[in-house]
Amino acid sequence: MGTALFINPFCIDIDPMERLLLVNFEQDPDTTYTGFEPQVFNDPINGRGHLVIGWRRDGRIDVFHQPGLHLDADKYDIAGKGLAHMMERELAGATYEVNDFGAQAHYEFEDIHNRPVEIHINEQNPKARKPFGLLAPMGAAAETPSALPLALLHDFCFVRKRHTTFEISIAGKRHQPDVLPMPMDFTWMYFTRYSPRPLIATLNPAFDGKLESVEVARGQAEVRAGDHMLALDWTAAGPAICCITRPNPIHPIELRFTPAFPCLGTLEDGTYHGGSFEIEGHPSTGRIGGRYTVTKANARIEITMIPTQGWLPRPTKASLRFLYTVARVFRTWPTTYEWTACIQEQETGAYTMRSAWRRIRQ
Repeated sequence: MGTALFINPFCIDIDPMERLLLVNFEQDPDTTYTGFEPQVFNDPINGRGHLVIGWRRDGRIDVFHQPGLHLDADKYDIAGKGLAHMMERELAGATYEVNDFGAQAHYEFEDIHNRPVEIHINEQNPKARKPFGLLAPMGAAAETPSALPLALLHDFCFVRKRHTTFEISIAGKRHQPDVLPMPMDFTWMYFTRYSPRPLIATLNPAFDGKLESVEVARGQAEVRAGDHMLALDWTAAGPAICCITRPNPIHPIELRFTPAFPCLGTLEDGTYHGGSFEIEGHPSTGRIGGRYTVTKANARIEITMIPTQGWLPRPTKASLRFLYTVARVFRTWPTTYEWTACIQEQETGAYTMRSAWRRIRQ
């Protein structure tokens, strides 16, 4: 049967995270901050401990993290207008758990102005939570993103107002948390939301370097390439990519192509291919859909991907359908992203790629 070589220009990276909490007080802002975002980690990549992102009025972020975390500052360019400060803090006594009654969290630390900050949430609602899945619009404010951020939040909930103690203070001044403008599940809720099972991924992080060739037996339907599993469709030109799966402990993420993405190594000059793509994790978190194109001219291959359909949720209740209709940013923010890649074959037969994301409209 023999073997064939092909190249895969796509990548889905996973940034492990244990728990996520988002606290907004945009209606009662501080002089510097409009919200805080505690996160919990316990993995070989980030280390073990808590951090708190401070969302600033100027659109940038400050990151306060415990000494047990070793963070990559560059990855925070996908959050708002980028990183302003990253500072180590003890965050002594930091706690954040989710139980049958809701979210339980307590954080105390000093901000960039050395002002004391305290966040305290004690949700003791006897009614059962009614979680759902969501793609968080964390990429909506990014100005110079290096990847398409995919914050897939499982068992997602808002903090309920009744039976909840909620305090936010900065330099001794109390701030009122934002409230959802409508009840959900016949219950008034804060806009503060949380996920005990977040899946944080990035599609096609910016790349500049050599692409590794993948060897596959002719007619083989699946092949592993690094951290990804590729499903192949064999054509006269060689193996085309139907689906790329990124396994992870939460739920696999799939990038699917219709028609299958062509074998780049056999493309002839002057050719054009186009089609659609979808990226999806657990069905409860919806999917993103869009269009892709591939052209080759003067031995140079160019690829574009635009999530033209945006996020396509699967709401399980009327209140969510109303929320996604009123707050269009949930569905539309991916449509403002464009990925371009330029692939060049070298004299040695190897391929190099330079790729990047940009916002095409906001």
